[in-house]
Amino acid sequence: MLLENLLPQLPKTSFEIFVWVIALVGTILVIYSQFVEKENRRDEIRMIGALGLFIYAYSIFNVVFMIASGGIFLAAFIELIEILRGKHVHPLPPRQP
Repeated sequence: MLLENLLPQLPKTSFEIFVWVIALVGTILVIYSQFVEKENRRDEIRMIGALGLFIYAYSIFNVVFMIASGGIFLAAFIELIEILRGKHVHPLPPRQP
């Protein structure tokens, strides 16, 4: 009864188990990427995590989740390219008197 409430359909095949593992790793990586200090590493980790979540969303064919995870992947990819090309800059904060 407990597992039926948490996971209504437990994975049955090895492919379904693999997709669940990919989704779990992707979720952990997206959360972990928030705490990484180096920006290029943060974007790389976020891209891998978002790709894992996209694979899971595609397997259950959830369009909204696919668009959200694809958007996270695309935003992290664009920012990583800007960092690697030297175009990504942060403006200096205003001076305090």
